[in-house]
Amino acid sequence: MPPELSVVVPVHNEAENVAPLCERLDQTLQGYCPNSEIIFVDDGSLDATFSRLKELCQRYPRLRVVRFTRNYGQTPALAAGFDYSQGQVVVAMDGDLQLHPEDLPQLVEKLKEGYDLVSGWRDRSHDPRVRSLPSRLANLMMRYVTGIPMRDFGSTFKAYRRELLERLHLYGELHRFIPALASRYGANMVEIPVRWSPRMHGKSHYGLSRTWRVFLDMIAVKFLIAYSAKPLRMFGSLGIACLVLGALLWLITLFMKLPALGGYSITGNPLLFLGLLLVLTGVQFITNGLLAEMLTRTYYEGGKVRKIYTVREVLEGGKSDE
Repeated sequence: MPPELSVVVPVHNEAENVAPLCERLDQTLQGYCPNSEIIFVDDGSLDATFSRLKELCQRYPRLRVVRFTRNYGQTPALAAGFDYSQGQVVVAMDGDLQLHPEDLPQLVEKLKEGYDLVSGWRDRSHDPRVRSLPSRLANLMMRYVTGIPMRDFGSTFKAYRRELLERLHLYGELHRFIPALASRYGANMVEIPVRWSPRMHGKSHYGLSRTWRVFLDMIAVKFLIAYSAKPLRMFGSLGIACLVLGALLWLITLFMKLPALGGYSITGNPLLFLGLLLVLTGVQFITNGLLAEMLTRTYYEGGKVRKIYTVREVLEGGKSDE
């Protein structure tokens, strides 16, 4: 009988956290949903994370471990966990013990009220303002770009229905934009508060260096939401605007040649060259839009989506499939 509930936990260099996290998850699930599974995705850890997980597999029958060949990142790790999960309800969370596994039933119970996605909002009011400022600014920008009124886009602690996960295709670092991607399919979403504690073991994998990548990902998500199905609308609009502006500059150049307006020579006139540049840019925008349209059609009609990760081995109850 397949499990009703799957819990996906991506980990990278979390050797000191996996054992207590697995124990707390197992206790929570034993009391809440015995027919469940826990999937740890080892994202190319360089410490003793995998050896600890291998030992835990012998103790916890519900535990499965997916091991990557190298470090791919959190988005591919989540995607792998979703692919290997079997439950009709899937809960994802970080493996750093800052989130409380005991809050998991709250997410699932809220999901049963008719939602497709329930996201845990981490209460970080006790954090120093200087430390939480980048996160607050990022959430503010993401609310503005996506139009989704969520407080905590960066929270991995989410509960999903299987039907929604089958539509999502994750790549790059788009895991923090899952609500925005889900909104494209009309997903019914809600956010509830969950507990959050400072990290006790290991080193944080997040920092200011990721801020610029979040900004670039926001641009990509905005494009996906607005123009992914019809990219020619964006590229075509930009192209037509450049063509019209270039043509206007040419007309101005011709009028400037009239004796009544000074009789300026066209040769060497910078407006002539600027108009030519705008026309060529407009043609290029339209051409890119047509190419994007063809790529979009290929994507939607091409069938199977390529995996964004490579698995070295899978452990299930002490067994290893390579």
